[in-house]
Amino acid sequence: MNKTLTVLTLGASLFAGLALPAQAAPEVSLARFDCGTPQAPTSVNERFSDTYAYGDLKVQFVFSCYLIKHGDDYLLWDTGHSMTAPNVAPKVSLVDQMAKIDLKPDQIKYVGISHYHADHTGQIASFPKATLLIGAKEWDAISSPKPPEGANYKPFESWIKGDSKVEPQPIDKDVFGDGTVIMLRTPGHTPGHSSLLVKLAQMGPVIITGDAVHFRENWDTVGVPAFNFDRAQTVASVERLKKIAANLKATVIIQHDARDIDKLPVFPAFAK
Repeated sequence: MNKTLTVLTLGASLFAGLALPAQAAPEVSLARFDCGTPQAPTSVNERFSDTYAYGDLKVQFVFSCYLIKHGDDYLLWDTGHSMTAPNVAPKVSLVDQMAKIDLKPDQIKYVGISHYHADHTGQIASFPKATLLIGAKEWDAISSPKPPEGANYKPFESWIKGDSKVEPQPIDKDVFGDGTVIMLRTPGHTPGHSSLLVKLAQMGPVIITGDAVHFRENWDTVGVPAFNFDRAQTVASVERLKKIAANLKATVIIQHDARDIDKLPVFPAFAK
């Protein structure tokens, strides 16, 4: 009798569980910010290919940052140039751009940084309440007593002092724990460089490259800039991103290429 009651109780619990409505997954959306003022097209043959692959090619570089909305939470990906950067400063700050939708800096849950260069980190000090997500080796460099040349460490003072929260990432990071937003480990340009994978319901997966590559021809030919930290890691990271893009049929957004960033709407519009 007890066994029968137990079975009936378990069966009732199972069906009760099945009857519960499935919890809807949070909606994910993605917007692009202008985060710097473009300069004249740049000759890329010598600096951006250590095999001199680009001949007379000139590229119009742009500076972009991204906002990911996951349910009620926000991730800001890269923070562009500072407002005081000579010649390339943004015309409108990230804080002022976000004000268009009444989004305040303290509402940013995470700020993800692809790497430590100034054109990707310039406005991070505006978001001290956000948890910093950054490659572990990038963080080691920024927080070192003697940061390496090119590491824009000063805007990270709040995190370095411990007043703000940081989560250095040695491997990939599933940001919200449901597989919709994944920080990808793609070293090479710098020691702890990261890219970002965002899975949108309508547009499909989107890969935001950081500086794993700088422009389309760079992507197509796996061109390695002469100033990159590690050539082999660069090639391996680009190969990884290409395989992810092929397997997921993802849209690739190269953050410095005007031709690529136009695949996404400009804030305050969001891709979904």
